[in-house]
Amino acid sequence: MSANQDSTLRERVVGRAVMVTGASSGIGEALANRLGDAGAKVLLVARSSDKLDEMRQGIEARGGTAFVYAADLSDAADTERLIVTVLAEHGQVDILVNNAGISIRRSVQKSYDRVHDFERTLSLNFLGAVRLIMGFLPGMRAQKQGQILNVSTIGVQVNVPRYGAYIASKAALDAFSRVLAVEALKDGIKVTTVYMPLVKTPMMKSTTIYDAFPMRTPEQAADLIVDGIIHRPKRVAIPMGNLFEFAYGIAPNAIDRVLNAAYQLYPASC
Repeated sequence: MSANQDSTLRERVVGRAVMVTGASSGIGEALANRLGDAGAKVLLVARSSDKLDEMRQGIEARGGTAFVYAADLSDAADTERLIVTVLAEHGQVDILVNNAGISIRRSVQKSYDRVHDFERTLSLNFLGAVRLIMGFLPGMRAQKQGQILNVSTIGVQVNVPRYGAYIASKAALDAFSRVLAVEALKDGIKVTTVYMPLVKTPMMKSTTIYDAFPMRTPEQAADLIVDGIIHRPKRVAIPMGNLFEFAYGIAPNAIDRVLNAAYQLYPASC
Protein backbone atom coordinates (compact mmCIF):
# COMPACT_ATOMS: atom_id res chain seq x y z
CA MET A 1 0.00 0.00 0.00
CA SER A 2 1.33 3.44 -0.94
CA ALA A 3 1.94 6.26 1.51
CA ASN A 4 -0.97 8.12 -0.07
CA GLN A 5 -3.30 5.18 0.54
CA ASP A 6 -2.12 4.93 4.14
CA SER A 7 -2.87 8.62 4.58
CA THR A 8 -6.32 8.26 3.01
CA LEU A 9 -7.11 5.27 5.22
CA ARG A 10 -6.10 7.26 8.28
CA GLU A 11 -8.45 10.07 7.29
CA ARG A 12 -11.27 7.56 6.96
CA VAL A 13 -10.82 5.62 10.21
CA VAL A 14 -8.83 7.70 12.71
CA GLY A 15 -10.62 7.77 16.05
CA ARG A 16 -13.51 5.66 14.74
CA ALA A 17 -14.72 2.38 16.19
CA VAL A 18 -14.05 -0.33 13.60
CA MET A 19 -15.09 -3.90 14.38
CA VAL A 20 -13.25 -6.73 12.63
CA THR A 21 -14.63 -10.24 13.08
CA GLY A 22 -12.41 -13.26 12.57
CA ALA A 23 -9.57 -11.00 13.70
CA SER A 24 -7.34 -13.64 15.27
CA SER A 25 -5.72 -14.91 12.05
CA GLY A 26 -5.42 -14.55 8.30
CA ILE A 27 -7.18 -11.67 6.59
CA GLY A 28 -8.77 -10.40 9.79
CA GLU A 29 -5.45 -10.21 11.60
CA ALA A 30 -3.76 -8.39 8.73
CA LEU A 31 -6.63 -5.93 8.41
CA ALA A 32 -6.88 -5.26 12.14
CA ASN A 33 -3.18 -4.42 12.32
CA ARG A 34 -3.51 -2.09 9.33
CA LEU A 35 -6.46 -0.32 10.93
CA GLY A 36 -4.71 -0.01 14.27
CA ASP A 37 -1.69 1.57 12.62
CA ALA A 38 -4.03 3.99 10.82
CA GLY A 39 -5.45 5.29 14.09
CA ALA A 40 -8.74 3.39 14.27
CA LYS A 41 -10.21 2.21 17.54
CA VAL A 42 -10.11 -1.46 16.56
CA LEU A 43 -12.62 -3.86 18.11
CA LEU A 44 -11.10 -7.33 17.74
CA VAL A 45 -13.59 -10.20 17.61
CA ALA A 46 -12.92 -13.95 17.48
CA ARG A 47 -13.84 -17.04 19.50
CA SER A 48 -10.68 -17.09 21.62
CA SER A 49 -9.19 -14.11 23.41
CA ASP A 50 -5.59 -15.42 23.67
CA LYS A 51 -4.45 -14.42 20.17
CA LEU A 52 -6.55 -11.26 20.30
CA ASP A 53 -4.76 -10.19 23.49
CA GLU A 54 -1.43 -10.58 21.69
CA MET A 55 -2.72 -8.51 18.79
CA ARG A 56 -4.03 -5.82 21.12
CA GLN A 57 -0.65 -5.58 22.81
CA GLY A 58 1.08 -5.31 19.45
CA ILE A 59 -1.25 -2.58 18.21
CA GLU A 60 -0.88 -0.65 21.46
CA ALA A 61 2.92 -1.02 21.37
CA ARG A 62 2.86 0.73 17.98
CA GLY A 63 0.76 3.57 19.39
CA GLY A 64 -2.67 2.30 18.39
CA THR A 65 -5.85 1.46 20.26
CA ALA A 66 -7.57 -1.92 20.33
CA PHE A 67 -10.13 -3.81 22.39
CA VAL A 68 -10.65 -7.56 22.69
CA TYR A 69 -14.05 -9.29 22.48
CA ALA A 70 -14.19 -13.08 22.53
CA ALA A 71 -17.46 -14.34 21.10
CA ASP A 72 -18.92 -17.21 19.12
CA LEU A 73 -20.80 -15.49 16.29
CA SER A 74 -22.56 -18.71 15.31
CA ASP A 75 -24.37 -18.55 18.65
CA ALA A 76 -27.27 -16.07 18.83
CA ALA A 77 -27.08 -15.50 22.57
CA ASP A 78 -23.32 -14.95 22.57
CA THR A 79 -23.60 -12.55 19.65
CA GLU A 80 -26.29 -10.57 21.47
CA ARG A 81 -24.02 -10.41 24.53
CA LEU A 82 -21.23 -9.05 22.33
CA ILE A 83 -23.49 -6.38 20.82
CA VAL A 84 -24.76 -5.22 24.21
CA THR A 85 -21.23 -5.08 25.64
CA VAL A 86 -19.77 -3.15 22.72
CA LEU A 87 -22.60 -0.60 22.67
CA ALA A 88 -22.29 -0.11 26.44
CA GLU A 89 -18.53 0.43 26.22
CA HIS A 90 -18.26 2.40 22.97
CA GLY A 91 -21.73 3.73 22.21
CA GLN A 92 -21.53 2.86 18.53
CA VAL A 93 -19.66 1.01 15.80
CA ASP A 94 -18.73 3.24 12.87
CA ILE A 95 -17.44 0.56 10.52
CA LEU A 96 -18.32 -3.14 10.70
CA VAL A 97 -16.20 -5.67 8.81
CA ASN A 98 -17.91 -9.06 8.67
CA ASN A 99 -14.87 -11.19 7.94
CA ALA A 100 -15.40 -14.25 10.16
CA GLY A 101 -16.38 -17.37 8.28
CA ILE A 102 -15.98 -21.10 7.79
CA SER A 103 -15.60 -23.01 4.54
CA ILE A 104 -16.50 -26.59 3.65
CA ARG A 105 -15.26 -28.33 0.49
CA ARG A 106 -17.72 -31.10 -0.28
CA SER A 107 -19.88 -31.83 -3.31
CA VAL A 108 -23.66 -31.90 -3.13
CA GLN A 109 -23.50 -35.62 -3.95
CA LYS A 110 -21.38 -36.19 -0.84
CA SER A 111 -23.70 -34.06 1.28
CA TYR A 112 -26.99 -35.97 1.09
CA ASP A 113 -26.73 -36.91 4.78
CA ARG A 114 -24.87 -33.74 5.83
CA VAL A 115 -27.45 -30.99 5.84
CA HIS A 116 -25.82 -29.86 9.08
CA ASP A 117 -22.89 -28.59 6.97
CA PHE A 118 -25.26 -26.08 5.41
CA GLU A 119 -26.74 -25.20 8.79
CA ARG A 120 -23.41 -24.47 10.43
CA THR A 121 -22.05 -22.41 7.54
CA LEU A 122 -25.26 -20.38 7.46
CA SER A 123 -25.16 -19.91 11.24
CA LEU A 124 -21.82 -18.12 11.06
CA ASN A 125 -21.33 -16.80 7.54
CA PHE A 126 -24.87 -15.47 7.14
CA LEU A 127 -26.76 -15.29 10.43
CA GLY A 128 -23.72 -14.26 12.47
CA ALA A 129 -23.11 -11.32 10.14
CA VAL A 130 -26.80 -10.40 9.97
CA ARG A 131 -27.11 -10.36 13.77
CA LEU A 132 -24.20 -7.92 14.03
CA ILE A 133 -25.65 -5.72 11.30
CA MET A 134 -29.02 -5.65 13.09
CA GLY A 135 -27.28 -4.80 16.35
CA PHE A 136 -25.17 -1.90 15.09
CA LEU A 137 -27.25 -0.52 12.22
CA PRO A 138 -29.63 1.51 14.44
CA GLY A 139 -26.67 3.46 15.84
CA MET A 140 -25.27 4.08 12.37
CA ARG A 141 -28.67 5.34 11.20
CA ALA A 142 -28.98 7.60 14.23
CA GLN A 143 -25.68 9.31 13.41
CA LYS A 144 -26.45 9.31 9.66
CA GLN A 145 -23.21 7.61 8.75
CA GLY A 146 -21.54 4.23 8.86
CA GLN A 147 -20.22 1.44 6.69
CA ILE A 148 -20.76 -2.30 6.59
CA LEU A 149 -18.24 -4.40 4.69
CA ASN A 150 -19.03 -8.05 4.08
CA VAL A 151 -16.21 -10.34 3.02
CA SER A 152 -17.71 -12.62 0.40
CA THR A 153 -15.93 -14.90 -2.06
CA ILE A 154 -15.10 -15.02 -5.74
CA GLY A 155 -16.91 -18.35 -5.60
CA VAL A 156 -20.23 -16.47 -5.64
CA GLN A 157 -19.23 -15.02 -9.01
CA VAL A 158 -17.71 -18.21 -10.41
CA ASN A 159 -20.02 -20.93 -8.93
CA VAL A 160 -17.05 -23.04 -7.86
CA PRO A 161 -17.98 -26.76 -7.59
CA ARG A 162 -17.83 -28.56 -4.20
CA TYR A 163 -18.43 -25.37 -2.22
CA GLY A 164 -22.23 -25.41 -2.25
CA ALA A 165 -22.67 -24.80 1.49
CA TYR A 166 -20.02 -22.08 1.70
CA ILE A 167 -21.05 -20.24 -1.46
CA ALA A 168 -24.75 -20.45 -0.56
CA SER A 169 -24.09 -18.80 2.81
CA LYS A 170 -22.11 -15.99 1.18
CA ALA A 171 -24.68 -15.54 -1.58
CA ALA A 172 -27.39 -15.16 1.06
CA LEU A 173 -25.37 -12.39 2.71
CA ASP A 174 -24.84 -10.74 -0.69
CA ALA A 175 -28.59 -10.70 -1.39
CA PHE A 176 -29.37 -9.33 2.06
CA SER A 177 -26.73 -6.64 1.62
CA ARG A 178 -28.18 -5.49 -1.70
CA VAL A 179 -31.60 -5.06 -0.11
CA LEU A 180 -30.11 -3.27 2.90
CA ALA A 181 -28.13 -0.89 0.67
CA VAL A 182 -31.37 0.21 -0.99
CA GLU A 183 -33.25 0.68 2.28
CA ALA A 184 -30.42 2.54 4.04
CA LEU A 185 -29.41 4.73 1.09
CA LYS A 186 -30.82 7.96 2.55
CA ASP A 187 -29.41 7.21 6.00
CA GLY A 188 -25.77 7.69 5.04
CA ILE A 189 -24.98 3.98 5.35
CA LYS A 190 -22.62 2.41 2.83
CA VAL A 191 -22.73 -1.34 2.25
CA THR A 192 -19.73 -2.90 0.51
CA THR A 193 -19.27 -6.52 -0.56
CA VAL A 194 -15.71 -7.76 -1.09
CA TYR A 195 -15.51 -10.78 -3.41
CA MET A 196 -12.32 -12.26 -2.04
CA PRO A 197 -10.11 -14.36 -4.35
CA LEU A 198 -8.06 -17.32 -3.15
CA VAL A 199 -6.06 -16.34 -0.08
CA LYS A 200 -3.45 -18.42 1.73
CA THR A 201 -4.93 -18.48 5.22
CA PRO A 202 -5.22 -21.11 7.98
CA MET A 203 -8.71 -21.93 6.64
CA MET A 204 -7.08 -23.19 3.42
CA LYS A 205 -4.66 -25.57 5.15
CA SER A 206 -7.11 -28.46 5.05
CA THR A 207 -7.36 -28.25 1.25
CA THR A 208 -4.12 -28.75 -0.66
CA ILE A 209 -5.80 -29.01 -4.07
CA TYR A 210 -5.41 -25.26 -4.63
CA ASP A 211 -1.71 -25.07 -3.77
CA ALA A 212 -0.88 -24.93 -7.48
CA PHE A 213 -3.16 -21.91 -7.97
CA PRO A 214 -1.99 -18.33 -7.43
CA MET A 215 -3.04 -17.10 -4.01
CA ARG A 216 -2.93 -13.73 -2.34
CA THR A 217 -1.32 -13.29 1.04
CA PRO A 218 -3.51 -12.13 3.94
CA GLU A 219 -1.86 -8.71 3.64
CA GLN A 220 -2.76 -8.48 -0.06
CA ALA A 221 -6.30 -9.59 0.74
CA ALA A 222 -6.53 -6.92 3.45
CA ASP A 223 -5.62 -4.37 0.76
CA LEU A 224 -8.90 -5.18 -1.00
CA ILE A 225 -10.89 -4.47 2.16
CA VAL A 226 -8.90 -1.30 2.79
CA ASP A 227 -9.77 -0.20 -0.73
CA GLY A 228 -13.40 -0.77 0.16
CA ILE A 229 -13.07 1.35 3.31
CA ILE A 230 -11.35 4.19 1.48
CA HIS A 231 -13.59 4.40 -1.59
CA ARG A 232 -16.78 2.86 -0.14
CA PRO A 233 -17.95 1.23 -3.39
CA LYS A 234 -20.86 -1.18 -3.67
CA ARG A 235 -18.47 -4.01 -4.44
CA VAL A 236 -14.78 -4.85 -4.59
CA ALA A 237 -13.76 -7.66 -6.95
CA ILE A 238 -10.82 -8.75 -9.06
CA PRO A 239 -11.05 -8.80 -12.89
CA MET A 240 -11.22 -12.61 -13.09
CA GLY A 241 -14.30 -12.76 -10.90
CA ASN A 242 -16.00 -9.99 -12.85
CA LEU A 243 -15.17 -11.73 -16.12
CA PHE A 244 -16.70 -15.04 -14.99
CA GLU A 245 -19.78 -13.28 -13.70
CA PHE A 246 -20.21 -11.41 -16.99
CA ALA A 247 -19.63 -14.55 -19.05
CA TYR A 248 -22.14 -16.52 -17.00
CA GLY A 249 -24.73 -13.84 -17.60
CA ILE A 250 -24.24 -14.17 -21.36
CA ALA A 251 -23.60 -17.90 -21.77
CA PRO A 252 -24.49 -19.79 -18.60
CA ASN A 253 -24.62 -23.21 -20.27
CA ALA A 254 -21.14 -22.83 -21.73
CA ILE A 255 -19.74 -21.76 -18.36
CA ASP A 256 -21.45 -24.72 -16.69
CA ARG A 257 -19.71 -27.07 -19.10
CA VAL A 258 -16.32 -25.51 -18.35
CA LEU A 259 -16.85 -25.75 -14.61
CA ASN A 260 -18.16 -29.30 -14.87
CA ALA A 261 -14.99 -30.29 -16.72
CA ALA A 262 -12.97 -28.84 -13.84
CA TYR A 263 -15.22 -30.63 -11.36
CA GLN A 264 -14.53 -33.96 -13.09
CA LEU A 265 -10.81 -33.26 -13.40
CA TYR A 266 -9.96 -32.29 -9.83
CA PRO A 267 -10.38 -34.90 -7.10
CA ALA A 268 -12.97 -34.72 -4.36
CA SER A 269 -10.49 -35.19 -1.54
CA CYS A 270 -7.70 -32.80 -0.62
